[in-house]
Amino acid sequence: MKNFKNIGYQLCGWLSGLCIVIITLLLLAQIVGRLFGFIVPSAEDFAGFALASSTFLGLAYTFREGGHIRVTLVIQRFAVGPRKVQEAIILTLSLVLSIFVAYACCYMVYESYIYDEVSYGYVPVALWIPQLSVAIGAIALALAVFDAWFSAIRGRTPEYITHENELSLEE
Repeated sequence: MKNFKNIGYQLCGWLSGLCIVIITLLLLAQIVGRLFGFIVPSAEDFAGFALASSTFLGLAYTFREGGHIRVTLVIQRFAVGPRKVQEAIILTLSLVLSIFVAYACCYMVYESYIYDEVSYGYVPVALWIPQLSVAIGAIALALAVFDAWFSAIRGRTPEYITHENELSLEE
């Protein structure tokens, strides 16, 4: 099961990176197009979709790897016992918030599908299609936070703390 979760987080990270490559290629196509006198239809729309996808798909991977910004100056001053309690409280709040965001994103996709919403660019795109990656990223983040919360509740060290500690030792 742990391997399956790690593969899922890795896949989200790779897809996030792929979206950044897509943005780069779209911008490059626009630059070349201007030099040769043609336009790339709806490039701004597709770049915006890829940016949202990249952001949300990268959340779970970044969280798991300890890459999110935390106030470690305060956290490191706690003793081991109070720090575990503080981590459990923060992860509980984070879990509630991430579940709400995942629900809201899924509901947004559902509404876009039901109401047949499309983009306004040259190329009309059903909005639920690019929004789906946002919802998947939000769900992956909620699962990653749940996984860390479950580890903290069981008295284990969440994986993001292990990665944070490894990163701080390298510096």
